[in-house]
Amino acid sequence: MRGELCVGFASILSFASLLLMIFVHVGQINTSTVPRGIYFAKLNVSGYGDALQAAIPDPITNLYTTNASASLGESAGLRLFYEFGLYAHCGYVDQKNGTCGNHTIGEQFKPFDAMISDMPDNYRRITVNLLPTNITIRDTKYLGQSSKAAYWMLLLGTIAAGIAFITGIAKNNLTFFVSSIFAIAGSILLLIGAAIWTVLVNKTAALNDLLLQVQPEGTVPLGIEVSAGPGLFMAWAAFACLIVSIVPYMISCCTYRG
Repeated sequence: MRGELCVGFASILSFASLLLMIFVHVGQINTSTVPRGIYFAKLNVSGYGDALQAAIPDPITNLYTTNASASLGESAGLRLFYEFGLYAHCGYVDQKNGTCGNHTIGEQFKPFDAMISDMPDNYRRITVNLLPTNITIRDTKYLGQSSKAAYWMLLLGTIAAGIAFITGIAKNNLTFFVSSIFAIAGSILLLIGAAIWTVLVNKTAALNDLLLQVQPEGTVPLGIEVSAGPGLFMAWAAFACLIVSIVPYMISCCTYRG
């Protein structure tokens, strides 16, 4: 009976890890309820218009769009915030309404490009000149390549979690050994993927403390904020479940007498 409980506990943990990662992969594939709520990073630009108005003398008009179905990346106007998943990013004009960009295997995390590609040309030029060139959000090559690498780690980790769960269903010392190996490999892959995304979000979030110089002498917050999303926390939870499953899988491998 103890062996059965051990195997059952390991299977529950590996299945939980797999299920969490499946939800992670559907994040931001469209704007329906579940995908909309799952993302790795959020770029909130809702306060940028006020900061821009304080920094330049001209009135700010047509910076944002209220058209939720307007295509991304075509200078149609900023959305209030952008959310980034593994296969696409979406822009939202409010908490529920927005549109997503093209779906790509391993969507690269490029928040600066996503933002300025929606701006009218005049505001794009101002923004490019206004923001310092040495901040991480502008290093699109680094962010893009790193997030692409993280995607493959998370994808392979998801596959490994699935194999660990499936092979563990068959009650045999060999299959428990295979489950242990894949649980170890999957844990390492998920750890790397989640860690890369955590570093990217934290480095990009340095933008949150940036201040704009305004006249007369003074400063105002930039009005652009980057934050981590539920998808990142779910990836860490999937890693935790899978790494804990290693112990009961290994115990079952060594002690099971079916």
